[in-house]
Amino acid sequence: MDVKGLHSARETAYAEFKKTQAVGKLTKQLSKLTDQLLTQLWNKCELNNLATLVAVGGYGRGGLFPYSDIDILILLPNKSEESEEVSKKVEQFIANCWDTGLEIGSSVRTVAECISESEQDITVRTSLLEARYLCGQKSSFKEFAKTFEAAMDPRSFFQAKLAEQIQRHYKYQNTPYSLEPNCKESPGGLRDLQVISWVSKAALLGNTFKDLHEAGLITKRELTELNRNQRLLETLRANLHLIAGRRQDVIAFDLQSPLAHAMGIEEESSRRASEAIMRRYYWAAKAVTQLNDVLLQNIEALLFPQESKTTHPIPGEENQFFIERQGVLDITDPQLFQRYPEQILRTFLVFAQTASVKSLSATIFRALYNARTKMDSKWRANPINRALFIEILKQPEGVSRAFHLMNRSSVLGRYLPAFRKIVGQMQHDLFHVYTVDQHILMVLRNVRRFMVLEYTHEFPFCSSLIARFEKPWLLVIAALFHDIAKGRGGDHSQLGKADMRKFAKEHGLDKKDTELLVWLVAEHLNMSQVAQKQDITDPDVVKAFAKKMGDERHLTALYLLTVADVRGTSPKVWNAWKGKLLEDLYRATLRVLGGAKPDASSELAQHQEESRAKLRLYGISDSSYEDLWKQLDVAFFLRQDSSDIAWLTRHLYNKVNTEQPIVRARLSPVGEGLQVAIYVKDQEDLFARICAYFERHGFSIWDARIHTTHHGYALDSFQISGSNLVDEGGSYRDLIQLVEFELTAALSNAEPLPNPSMGRLSRQSRIFPIQPRIHMTPDDRGRYYTLALSASDRTGLLYTISRVLAKHQVSIHSARINTLGERVEDVLLLDAANLGKNPKLQIQLETELLEALSA
Repeated sequence: MDVKGLHSARETAYAEFKKTQAVGKLTKQLSKLTDQLLTQLWNKCELNNLATLVAVGGYGRGGLFPYSDIDILILLPNKSEESEEVSKKVEQFIANCWDTGLEIGSSVRTVAECISESEQDITVRTSLLEARYLCGQKSSFKEFAKTFEAAMDPRSFFQAKLAEQIQRHYKYQNTPYSLEPNCKESPGGLRDLQVISWVSKAALLGNTFKDLHEAGLITKRELTELNRNQRLLETLRANLHLIAGRRQDVIAFDLQSPLAHAMGIEEESSRRASEAIMRRYYWAAKAVTQLNDVLLQNIEALLFPQESKTTHPIPGEENQFFIERQGVLDITDPQLFQRYPEQILRTFLVFAQTASVKSLSATIFRALYNARTKMDSKWRANPINRALFIEILKQPEGVSRAFHLMNRSSVLGRYLPAFRKIVGQMQHDLFHVYTVDQHILMVLRNVRRFMVLEYTHEFPFCSSLIARFEKPWLLVIAALFHDIAKGRGGDHSQLGKADMRKFAKEHGLDKKDTELLVWLVAEHLNMSQVAQKQDITDPDVVKAFAKKMGDERHLTALYLLTVADVRGTSPKVWNAWKGKLLEDLYRATLRVLGGAKPDASSELAQHQEESRAKLRLYGISDSSYEDLWKQLDVAFFLRQDSSDIAWLTRHLYNKVNTEQPIVRARLSPVGEGLQVAIYVKDQEDLFARICAYFERHGFSIWDARIHTTHHGYALDSFQISGSNLVDEGGSYRDLIQLVEFELTAALSNAEPLPNPSMGRLSRQSRIFPIQPRIHMTPDDRGRYYTLALSASDRTGLLYTISRVLAKHQVSIHSARINTLGERVEDVLLLDAANLGKNPKLQIQLETELLEALSA
């Protein structure tokens, strides 16, 4: 077979697979075709009597995917006189492979080198475990296989693969429910099935799942589940490769619809095809995760028989059916849940209460599955079960772990039918990265972490608040229900109120607690919207928000739920600046609820006095900065923290009328990124120039506070990210010096503004496009216009907006920058001087901004 023949045969196999979706046949065909070509190239180089060609890794398994790695081992005899000749021929063979288009991963070793390398590297050991003879010296391969088997320690191999799996799962946030999962590497993916095969093979328990069934390690049902889910995951992966035209294991947004179509799933009026295929994936991944757990436990029991026989009773009067075995919770009777269904929820209560157990036993997982028909409406209505569910929520430790296992075993969905509806539910937006059920469990986890002593360092303010909160377990319930009505159409915050009220009534919660929970579900988006989209230094904004809160208990509950919720959407969405906005809004609202009226004059005096105290620590007298403070209006002192006022004053008090731009930067007091201050004679395009510099150098702007002094100077302060540049090998000290020097030079240069170079939309933004929106309204006093805009995020966006405003001589008074994943929702306060005089200018400005955002 030549290259052309291989290509033709592959295309024929691909065409047949697209019709039949018979993935097993496809992977075997591709392996066989590759075997034939490699053997032909091997013979051509006359290596048959000199070395051995061995397939290893996935190729060794005999299941090659369209764009999989082709891993080979060239097994050399021990050093001999012919070694130089062999080396030349091996080099020629490898070159020929690449010349024919075979992308091989090759290693060249003797038997002794194979054993030595495998002992040092678990990846090499795993790859060699699947070695398959292709051609060449058969005696060398037999020697290798015998030596390798003798050197294999199944117990140490098992422990190494288990540690490797834990590390890999952690890399993917320990969840199969990412919106763009990796069907090979994510928890519940193909790799979890391969781990089972590897440890089974190393322990000489068999080479197939059927062998494990015959050995009594899995039931007939579990064998069927393993085969079915493996087939689905392999079919997904093969289709992904063919759709992308390259190796592609991530089920990316833009591939989900074509993937569904390839697998025969079409759009329906009530659901997208992409949602249907992803739901199938999530259910498969969930099953694989559980089967992986069950099998690894059973294999561990065989490898460590003495340890598996050692059990410990669980203390407690009602825990007589439970024992601890090898660090997992087990039951004494496999029929326990069939006989006593109320013990189902008690299992998770005992799990939460027993810190020494890390998971549930294979026996429990099987018993829960077998008792699934017992978990019906009668079981849900049983007062014992309702009391147990509330008891689980109230536990001081282990709650989030218990709920994770309740979801994994489908018990949570059977107890809360509303929750079952959102298992595997996709979220089509640009800031959530998890399915609805996984997001809910992440928020629940975040709330619980506020309560756990070991995590108080993460959010000390939240931990101190929840420690004083009456019945903190109510917040866990709020987390469980806040998004439970998603995917039903309509406002999920309103729809979820009915579910919350029903749960509270059925579980005997009093009127006061019920009212709080229903209110939290309805209002759970409110605080983040106010903090990120409105000016929280405006007394009227704080007063209106305080009125909606009503009292301190409601405010504190909403604040804690909001922090947990924002953190649970995506690792990218939360940052320290968002945390500061929420905390500032909480503190300002608390003062109002405590009876303090939003009094600008008293707050002004407080900020100024605190700033003076800080400046005195630097030996700066009150009279030194009198000239500077005379030029600053009341709004400046109200909108800045005393530490910011002192910092700015310290650098500017002796430069009030400077002719040169002053740029100062420091590590941001909020804990991430930089704070950059600019003091310069005001100019119409100043904001645009500053944005141009930041965006040209890859900084993200989190917040901008713009002030104009009485004598015509701009005093602007920006919160920007800088971690990306530090991650590339720099330091914050270098970064601060760079920004101060380069931005000063950029502002001193009067060159025309550069043309905006709008960056490309991200892949997510192209799949879930956002219709750009502009909303411009004047305030009641006619001094300012509020410009609210929403669009897909991209590099250069803010500069493009500021350039349009500069073109029409519209000054920016303040800017609130809000990035939610791949979406921006910015609010700019514009000077009404020009806009108020010319009504047509507003229409023209909105039109040009929409064009810029759509470009």
